Amino acid sequence: MTDSSLEAPSLAFGPSERASAERLVAAALAEDLGEAGDVTSRALIAEGDMGRVKVIARQAGVLAGEPVARMVFERIDPRVEWRTLIADGMAIEAGSVVAELAGPVRSLLTGERTALNFLTHLSGMASLARQYVDAVAGTSATIFDTRKTLPGWRAMQKYAVRAGGGTNHRIGLYDAVLIKDNHLAACERRGVGDASIAAAVRHARDAAPQGMVIEVEVDTLEQLEDALAGAPDIVLLDNMPLDTLREAVRLRDARSPGVLLEASGGVNRATVRAIAETGVERISIGALTHSAPATDLAFDWEPRPPA
Repeated sequence: MTDSSLEAPSLAFGPSERASAERLVAAALAEDLGEAGDVTSRALIAEGDMGRVKVIARQAGVLAGEPVARMVFERIDPRVEWRTLIADGMAIEAGSVVAELAGPVRSLLTGERTALNFLTHLSGMASLARQYVDAVAGTSATIFDTRKTLPGWRAMQKYAVRAGGGTNHRIGLYDAVLIKDNHLAACERRGVGDASIAAAVRHARDAAPQGMVIEVEVDTLEQLEDALAGAPDIVLLDNMPLDTLREAVRLRDARSPGVLLEASGGVNRATVRAIAETGVERISIGALTHSAPATDLAFDWEPRPPA
């Protein structure tokens, strides 16, 4: 039995997230249990022994992964009761009780590490995303993630970024056009026709499905001018210093005010506020998914009541 009534309504854990979580949970348990199962718990714990446990935060942050951790126990033993006390996307403090569980001790022990792996990993990403979102509060900038995710984990990692208040960039190569420097270099090597960035943008617009977002990466202001002539939806400004970013915003405002500007590269918690204050609308940060430290959560077992 589970209690999901506290799930944050603005944070969708929809069919794609659920399907991804089911695959990951199945793989994680198969990896942990092998053919023999939890030999330690089976050797030491009586089959009928029942217990209660609390999931406790050891540090402050933002919770993510509660539906996945709950799914671990649904798969192991439907007799485990999970009561949600803090929903994904909500702030946690050291000592916060995230959930309470009750059921067979063997099953609780079997699922403990797998459930915590999901919670600590995803909460770390949500917590880091929230730090960046808070750092740019009051500016026009929105924090975005990237495709720098672990294979098979993308839906979950991007869900965690949303839990922290961040915004997802394209999900994969299939749902938006992003013309990067290597695409432009490959086109130039072909030596056919107009090799300008504007031409690449126009060609992508003609070739892509109608209404698909067209974004192009540039490294210099000269490239930005070229790109703007092609009327992309977004221009990604790669590794530009602050003065150059400010000039890029001025140039965009004068020539193509409807084009969004996205800063990327060299972004960290010490620099993100200044980058946001240049006037760019978007800041993309790979570290949200590839370098977020785990948030410390643990199981606290309740003492056995006296006989």
